[in-house]
Amino acid sequence: MRFKVFKNTVLLVLFILISCGNKVKQDASNSEHNNHTSNLLTNRLQDDKSIVVGANRTAAYLPLLKDKKVALVANQTSVIFKKNFNSNNPNKHYTHLVDSLLALNIDIKKVFSPEHGFRGTADAGESVNDGKDSKTGLPILSLHGTHKKPTPKQLEDIDILIFDIQDVGVRFYTYISTLHYVMEACAELSIPLLILDRPNPNGSYIDGPVLEKEYSSFLGMHPVPLVHGMTIGEYAKMINGESWLPNNLKCDLTIVKMENYNHNSSYSLPIRPSPNLPNDQSILLYPSLGLFEGTNINAGRGTEFQFQRYGAPFLNKTHYNFSYTPVANFGAKYPKHQNTICYGVNLADLKMERKFTLKFVIDAYNNAEDKSKVFNTSNFTKHAGTEELQEQIVAGLSENDIKETWSNDLVNYRNMRDQYVIYD
Repeated sequence: MRFKVFKNTVLLVLFILISCGNKVKQDASNSEHNNHTSNLLTNRLQDDKSIVVGANRTAAYLPLLKDKKVALVANQTSVIFKKNFNSNNPNKHYTHLVDSLLALNIDIKKVFSPEHGFRGTADAGESVNDGKDSKTGLPILSLHGTHKKPTPKQLEDIDILIFDIQDVGVRFYTYISTLHYVMEACAELSIPLLILDRPNPNGSYIDGPVLEKEYSSFLGMHPVPLVHGMTIGEYAKMINGESWLPNNLKCDLTIVKMENYNHNSSYSLPIRPSPNLPNDQSILLYPSLGLFEGTNINAGRGTEFQFQRYGAPFLNKTHYNFSYTPVANFGAKYPKHQNTICYGVNLADLKMERKFTLKFVIDAYNNAEDKSKVFNTSNFTKHAGTEELQEQIVAGLSENDIKETWSNDLVNYRNMRDQYVIYD
């Protein structure tokens, strides 16, 4: 009996499909709709298991934007992904959030851009000027130029601000500092902030020294570990909850959560979040190799393997069998040791786990022919968040011994973080 029911159901479905096929010949417009629906059904199981970023959950936030004057904090990663895209143009599998909202008649007044600019092409630390988007004509206002916080004048005609930027979960990656200043500006002017959340590709662990208050800078504003284990939405909740905004200000936050995400989710970023993080390997290595930004050792800038190698002319060339020469390129106009051969280590093919390690920095220091050339002390302290780490490396402490010195701080941080976690 069950077999007959199943058989009849299959025949009925085939009949419907054949009928739809005949209808296609009669009505091309309906055909396009039917094909789209069929593709959605075919991919539903896969889509249901996929991470749905906040920006894709338009039904959750479009009502909040209706009849409002809107500004965005956005860059090249602020996109809405397409479930089904034109097979003739497979690389175009997303639309920019700005374009999508404009197409939905949302009244966007301006866009604020973080470090690296709206298109994500400026060098690390490079001052970015205001401009105008050539496609939409919208004004682009830099938050990494003359000021890092939106001004009251820039926000006087805004009813709501949207923050949608892909982060990588490392304290000295400056998008969370931009988040702080945006929250501060919104709180001062009673402007609600809407955060469209995205995955943290390094969100499955917490490690590194906790920032000491006296070393706060744009490379680290809050007492969090080097790898903080939070999404942008969670981090914003923590800024509010821990009263890190001045004068006990609180930002009016709405967070559009992701679907099907947890902190152990694997996530391959489809768009590089900044010029020198081109692939998964560089993003996994960034927490560890990012410390080289505070030294005189090159971490792959000026090559096609950014944050997948390290080296310097003063590292022992008899110890290392790998060398490379940094040259000016996209995202690195003036790389360290430009046009000079560097000796070091290639990590591009290393099977990398999601974890933070000091072994690369310790290795480079131990094998420097002139150790006085390694550290750019003030800059290293800003990246590390403490003077102690450089002192420990110079003193010859092992990685395990160094990590033990911040273990209690991590326990305290985890207890604080637990109050603000949105995802498992």
